[in-house]
Amino acid sequence: MKYESVIGLEVHAELKTKTKIFCGCSTEFGADPNTHVCPVCLGLPGVLPVLNKEVLHFAVKAGLALHCDILPFSKFDRKNYYYPDLPKNFQTSQFDLPICLNGYVDIEVGGKQRRIHLTRIHMEEDAGKLVHSGSTIDTSDSSCVDYNRTGVPLIEIVSEPDIRSGEEARAYLEKLRSILQYLGVSDCRMEEGSMRCDANISIRPVGSETLGTKTEIKNINSFSGVQKGIEYEAVRQAQILEEGGTIQQATRGWEEAKGITVLQRIKEGSSDYRYFPEPDLIPIEVSSEYIEEVRRELPELPDVRKERFKTEFGLSDYDSSLLTADKATADYFEAVVQDGIDAKTVSNWILGEIAKKLNEEGISIEHIPVTPTALAALLRLIQGGTISGTMAKQVLPEMWSTQKSADEVVKEKGLVQITDTNALEEIVQKIIDANPQSVADYQAGKKKAIGFLVGQIMKETKGRANPGLVNQLLQQKLQ
Repeated sequence: MKYESVIGLEVHAELKTKTKIFCGCSTEFGADPNTHVCPVCLGLPGVLPVLNKEVLHFAVKAGLALHCDILPFSKFDRKNYYYPDLPKNFQTSQFDLPICLNGYVDIEVGGKQRRIHLTRIHMEEDAGKLVHSGSTIDTSDSSCVDYNRTGVPLIEIVSEPDIRSGEEARAYLEKLRSILQYLGVSDCRMEEGSMRCDANISIRPVGSETLGTKTEIKNINSFSGVQKGIEYEAVRQAQILEEGGTIQQATRGWEEAKGITVLQRIKEGSSDYRYFPEPDLIPIEVSSEYIEEVRRELPELPDVRKERFKTEFGLSDYDSSLLTADKATADYFEAVVQDGIDAKTVSNWILGEIAKKLNEEGISIEHIPVTPTALAALLRLIQGGTISGTMAKQVLPEMWSTQKSADEVVKEKGLVQITDTNALEEIVQKIIDANPQSVADYQAGKKKAIGFLVGQIMKETKGRANPGLVNQLLQQKLQ
């Protein structure tokens, strides 16, 4: 029997505000434990929360960008559960009247477009963080609680069960991250926990409309983890059904090192959280004028920018997709192009040599040591014939490590391209004389033989010969 996966994602994104959702404590990441706390976010008796208006602003902005309906009247609720990282023993969230309803995200997987519908977006506060003495809670002698993250503002984006594979889930998450980064409402750094994902997965026979029993994988913090976790869980459930068993509704964890999901607890329902309206916060009312004011702030979003890159710069759909998926990359690209460099050349370098160096260093383009102006200067040397593309690939790492200009590196290393015809003619003749078999092959119709000769000339000149001129001289002499 063939099964299909039915997947819905709950994505928590930390909002990029300077202070927490209900108090004035800093949201800065990486501070010493329990230094960004106060009586309000610690839930001490007698305190009253006050909503950070920027949180509402960011939530409405995200909702509009994701095609949601913004509710004119919403409220906060108490979600009651007991865990050491929750000092109040309840989380302030939104239940039946969230700030945003409906909406959608368009994705492309395998050349096919799909629309993933959203159920809702709501605002809530984050919990604290348990810090274990060992690598996991099972292998730890003790656990400490850091409450710095308590009260950091979140939006939770809940999708409909429209996703059908781990690959689609990953594409949806990557698109969501891209949109939120373009809006400037969240940095979505999964490695810092500012974007986390819970995946609800069930399977059913292909063609069936009946939903199966779902399990939830909690707090996955990488795109690959989401894809692999979903794929593993779908196979695990299918094996249970094939063996005549039943799926238990439960919360499971993703163990990256082992590549498996593990049981954490039997799944709670919404009734277990005993939601009730938050009595210490007044309901939220937003006017249509406010919504339109926020709508006017919306920037050019990834899909629109992608189409502009195709029409304005003549880039392929593939290149445009890669460049615009990350706002910082798209900004870097445009900055280099505006410095007078051909768009396709810039695209090739960013997606090639620059991407390679970023991966080697494990950094994002936001931290690249080569500025757009510096890269433009390097590419201008290629355009002017001062150096070849091959030589430029030797110059870039030096610029990267020393922050020297392209001109400085070229002069220091003596990498100026040989464009003197007389000087090259001597070298070309020398290589022809030394390789009679390749010459004979070329004259017998094996045109690829000229590639070997070009390679020998470039080797002789340590890559400094102008490739176009070398080809021209070779062809003249061989004919």
